[in-house]
Amino acid sequence: MTVKSTLQQQLETLSAARYPLHMPGHKRRVLPAPGLGCYAWDLTEIDGADDLHDADGILADAMTRTAALYGARRCWYLVGGSTVGLLAGIRALAPFGSTVIAARNCHKAVYHAIELGQLTARWLTPPVDPQFGIYGSVRPADVAAALDAAPDARCVILTSPTYEGVLSDIRTIAEICHARGVPLLVDEAHGAHYLPFAARYGWRGGAVAAGADLVVQSAHKTLPSLTQTAFLQLNGDLADPAGVERQLDVFETSSPSYPLMVSLDGCTRWLADEGEAAFAAWRARLDAFDAAVRDLKNTKILCCGADALTAHPDFFAHDSGKILLQIGAAGAAYLRADGFEPEMVCGPNVLAMTSPCDDADALERLADVLHAWDKTAAPPAAPRHILPAPGAARCTIAEALLRPARAVRMRDAVGETAAEYLWAYPPGVPLVAPGEEVTAELVTACRALEQAGTALKHTGGSGAEEIAVLL
Repeated sequence: MTVKSTLQQQLETLSAARYPLHMPGHKRRVLPAPGLGCYAWDLTEIDGADDLHDADGILADAMTRTAALYGARRCWYLVGGSTVGLLAGIRALAPFGSTVIAARNCHKAVYHAIELGQLTARWLTPPVDPQFGIYGSVRPADVAAALDAAPDARCVILTSPTYEGVLSDIRTIAEICHARGVPLLVDEAHGAHYLPFAARYGWRGGAVAAGADLVVQSAHKTLPSLTQTAFLQLNGDLADPAGVERQLDVFETSSPSYPLMVSLDGCTRWLADEGEAAFAAWRARLDAFDAAVRDLKNTKILCCGADALTAHPDFFAHDSGKILLQIGAAGAAYLRADGFEPEMVCGPNVLAMTSPCDDADALERLADVLHAWDKTAAPPAAPRHILPAPGAARCTIAEALLRPARAVRMRDAVGETAAEYLWAYPPGVPLVAPGEEVTAELVTACRALEQAGTALKHTGGSGAEEIAVLL
């Protein structure tokens, strides 16, 4: 029997009590689309329904339940995904025009926050793993050196785990930041499953327990919650809760979806009631998959099967729930033909995401498909030229976007200053940002990715094989 969340029960009671002379327009009478039964309790900020931007009732209670589950001081529900949490969190920590230290492999939302705040970014570029061509962990020593070099930095911004599941030593990094009185914001969009109880099943190193000051988590990525739902968790006293709420009021909709908030509360209830058993089963499925693929000869899987964490010295840790396959676009097509749709195809890498909600036999079936693929696949070549070192920053992102630009062919742009972002989405990490030098390495990387079938997003209106550069 499905157990309704406390918030859902409260909304159903309110919905039945009075006729709606208020939004939304469906009036809880007209079904917006088949299957959307939640319209019956899709409310707005009426008396008794609380207000996400000034919560002191049922929404405040729901967020308190989630904070307690994660061990955080405060939790805010986000209905604009992790994106809105990153925008609001960075703006709350870094005053307009200030300096921040940020990992170069952050999601595009972090870059947009830097752009909107006209911030100066001091980049931390993690080492690149040569076997898979992805970023490794941010080194604590590099954070310490960056803070020494930029004593005016208002915060440090990192991503852990990354899109591919690479974790950094957040506890040590938080200690380094706090010794200097600088708050640490962690984009843990892909790590909402790093709860206190999850450590017993192998998911250790979560940013909340490690002491990060603000932690942004996409509940919808690995937990049973609807797309667009996320948490913003607060620890300690270096981040001002009132300042965070002010920025959430700026960046998040003033009409938050009650069904989405019910989804977050329902996710919290599910984790509290069923999380232990679900995570134990998830671990068992992953361990069985790891054993089943150890005999693959022509298919590399990151930190899985025949590939061990010790083979990647630039990784602090890796999330085994992320299955990164080196099978390229052809391998991804093979998976699709056998009924699997991967999360990402970027160059030679194909990402398969798992969660505690997978079918009991899903990974067993995936292992069978990979064995069939492995019999005819060629051994993977080491990925080359897919992750260029960033060019020198010649001006801030905001300054570059305010200046006139022109589109030129990529091969003619070497030495110029980029006036737009280029990225593959997913994962949405810029290959070049506005204000950075266009390097020959970038041009080679873009060509290699496109030849591998990866489409690149040009944000400045340039076409394929072009880039916008400053006049």
